[in-house]
Amino acid sequence: MASNKSQDPYIQILGHLLLDVKTSLSGVITSSAYRRTIQKIERRYALEGMGFLTKTLPSLGKRLDQALAENTIMDATALRFEPLRGSKLPKLFGELFQRVFSIDGRVLPEPCVASIKALRQLLFVFYKLELPYAPSTEQSVIDKFIKTCYEIEHYNNLFRKVSDQIDAAGFQSPEVISDLGELWPIVRKARKYLYRLFQAFDAREILPCHGPGAVSTSEQLWEKWHFERINPRIQQMYPFDAYFCASVDALLDTYPSFEGLVEVESMARVILVPKDSRGPRLISCEPLEFQWVQQGLGAAIVEHVESHRLTRWNVHFTNQQPNQFGALLGSKTGRYATLDLKDASDRVTVGLVRLLFPYHICEYLEACRSLGTVLPDGRIKKLNKYAPMGSALCFPVLALTVWAILTAGTTDADARESILVYGDDVIVESAQAETSMKLLESFGLLVNRDKSCYHGFFRESCGMDAYKGIPVTPVRLHEQWSLRPRTSTYLGFLEFSNNLYKLGYYNTSELIARWLCSVYTDIPTADMNISCPSLLCTPSNYHPPRKRRNKSLQRLEYRVLTVRSPSLIHPINGWSMLLRYFTEGRRAQLGVRGDIARRCAELGLDDSYESIEPFSASSYTRRDTSHLVKRWRGCR
Repeated sequence: MASNKSQDPYIQILGHLLLDVKTSLSGVITSSAYRRTIQKIERRYALEGMGFLTKTLPSLGKRLDQALAENTIMDATALRFEPLRGSKLPKLFGELFQRVFSIDGRVLPEPCVASIKALRQLLFVFYKLELPYAPSTEQSVIDKFIKTCYEIEHYNNLFRKVSDQIDAAGFQSPEVISDLGELWPIVRKARKYLYRLFQAFDAREILPCHGPGAVSTSEQLWEKWHFERINPRIQQMYPFDAYFCASVDALLDTYPSFEGLVEVESMARVILVPKDSRGPRLISCEPLEFQWVQQGLGAAIVEHVESHRLTRWNVHFTNQQPNQFGALLGSKTGRYATLDLKDASDRVTVGLVRLLFPYHICEYLEACRSLGTVLPDGRIKKLNKYAPMGSALCFPVLALTVWAILTAGTTDADARESILVYGDDVIVESAQAETSMKLLESFGLLVNRDKSCYHGFFRESCGMDAYKGIPVTPVRLHEQWSLRPRTSTYLGFLEFSNNLYKLGYYNTSELIARWLCSVYTDIPTADMNISCPSLLCTPSNYHPPRKRRNKSLQRLEYRVLTVRSPSLIHPINGWSMLLRYFTEGRRAQLGVRGDIARRCAELGLDDSYESIEPFSASSYTRRDTSHLVKRWRGCR
């Protein structure tokens, strides 16, 4: 057990992590060095508070990653860390840093990967802890959103102008060639790739649906199936009677005349949602009628792109493993680089989409995008970007734009096949990294060079951090600890304990498990083989739940703690219920239920058939309403 006597749970976690590192790297950290390190952590924590864990230590971790990725100097003094005597390396965790860097701060020819993995775990464990943030942080996020809108205005105007010139005089006109300059051949090739991709795609063959989030027009869950507004741009592409009504009879019965429908250009609405200690995340809620069509068109594009021979190996939306494997392989051989785009969803301009995408697709993409958004202070901001985060089309359009530009700008066939895109996570050949970054930035996108890895042997993409072919991804804590039972705390710390156990941090995993058992009872364990969140580590204070033999089902059952999401029953009129069944019910028949079951299995949630109720058009599940209940559950 760790020797530190601090009662603060986060210091205890850090102390036990260091103890696990001391145990795994036998002889590297002595008992006296361990005690001195704990005392130093406690002193700085007393002076700086949680900022030491969520900001100061992660800043040192980022400098570590940068030094590994770019072979730069590791200088502790630049980050206000006391250096080792006669060295540039930090004194804190100095025993580990010395196994990675020489005294002048340069990466060793053969650094200890186990020490790198341990350092990243210690430095990043609290990086994404969800803590309250200052109100001033909210304003800075909004100011950044507005600033980005102004920064991309030039690119939007240029690409709109060129697009209009192409429509009027053709792609070979002198004005187009002059305005695009060196980008002209890139745009020409990118347009060809996207035309080939969407040549046989019919944007009208969609199954509209609603997303899980809120809408800017403030309809409740049960109000989303009755449309009282009609947008003229959407109506032109997706007629109201064909896409917003269950049938022609429903149209005649519900809307005797179109006079009851308000023809209006609704606006999106900006909201701030909690993210972590660094501040909130900005999301733009779409209007009801826009969300309905965006979800359908976005799903159709994703299915088409992931099955088309031109993109199925290069562009992904539902599977991160290709990018993760690319990062792992790139860290081993150095052949592949990982690029990270900054504010990517806010920098794809509507002018760029109009310039690159074929007209028969672009007219549908433009029809179902919001023209502006309402800021929290009531101001209306015109959108130069195609779609902010919150639109169902933001992710597909961003990925395809990046893929088309990079593919068009790469002349080598092998290098083109090596391009992998998952949203704003991009993998290219290292030899093409500099060219690719400059190319993307010439179209108004911005590459986060601090998080892009194209030198050295460190790579990160889609949650995979790797060095020389070995995963060094840390386990991060998201939830705050609470002695009051809460569903989010229970699930977050149970997952935290299990992930630590899988990586060999057994002391820390047992510490978390003991905390859970002191607050929650009847926690299932993995050896029970039950379909619900279960502990991998059994602590010393664990008390097994009751068990029984179910004679009717011929199985052993345990009375354990499970997670339940209550259903809200709210009947709606018959035509709206039918419309919901034709969309959500049909999706379930087409395999969405299987996808949900697989997702539940990944999260360790309840996915047994006995708990999946038949689809009901009057049943809803509110977000963030899950609670803990004790139930008899049988072994799988």
